[in-house]
Amino acid sequence: MVFAVLADPRTYPDWLIGANRIRALDDDWPRPGSRFHHTVGMWPVHINDHSELEAFDPPRSMRLSVRATALVRATVTISVRGDESSSIVCIAEEPRAGLVGEVVRPALDPVTHLRNHASLRRLARVVRERAGPT
Repeated sequence: MVFAVLADPRTYPDWLIGANRIRALDDDWPRPGSRFHHTVGMWPVHINDHSELEAFDPPRSMRLSVRATALVRATVTISVRGDESSSIVCIAEEPRAGLVGEVVRPALDPVTHLRNHASLRRLARVVRERAGPT
């Protein structure tokens, strides 16, 4: 159940902080190389861009090339360990090489960690809601 939620970008606005809307999903999703098109940000700044699936190994992991403008790019690896009754989800987010990523990384790393931690708490809630009563 956890990986099914993670593998469906349409759920991202429900749990991923900063994801506002999924505008479109390629017909061949989740084939590596396929994309989903999103709107990210917080009022008053909203950015339309896309993320591309680089690797997909259900139910264990997926890797995305994430974009939010030409200057903001990262590789995000989501890993899942466990089973349907109990899972541990890890999000590893690395800025793409480049001057902007390296300059702002020291300031953004703590914020990214806090955002991902809060997003994982929201993910747990979404998964519990979708699983229904047990």
